[in-house]
Amino acid sequence: MKTVKVYGPGCKRCETTELMVREAAAKLGIEVEIEKVFDPKSIAIAGVMSTPGISIDGKLVHAGGLPDAEKLDRWLSA
Repeated sequence: MKTVKVYGPGCKRCETTELMVREAAAKLGIEVEIEKVFDPKSIAIAGVMSTPGISIDGKLVHAGGLPDAEKLDRWLSA
């Protein structure tokens, strides 16, 4: 199981990013546990300067805007 954190204030882009992660994981047959991080201090500590941000298994892989679907597949498959 992969642990995914979606960093952001809960905006529409953050919600869309979470949905993209869920759909990509389902398509790839990968179990994910998704945690949403709303706290600005926690977001900054994670190194996310622009939201939404995504970390997978503790590694920050994306920050700012919606992720590219192909890259998301690669990050989840790694």
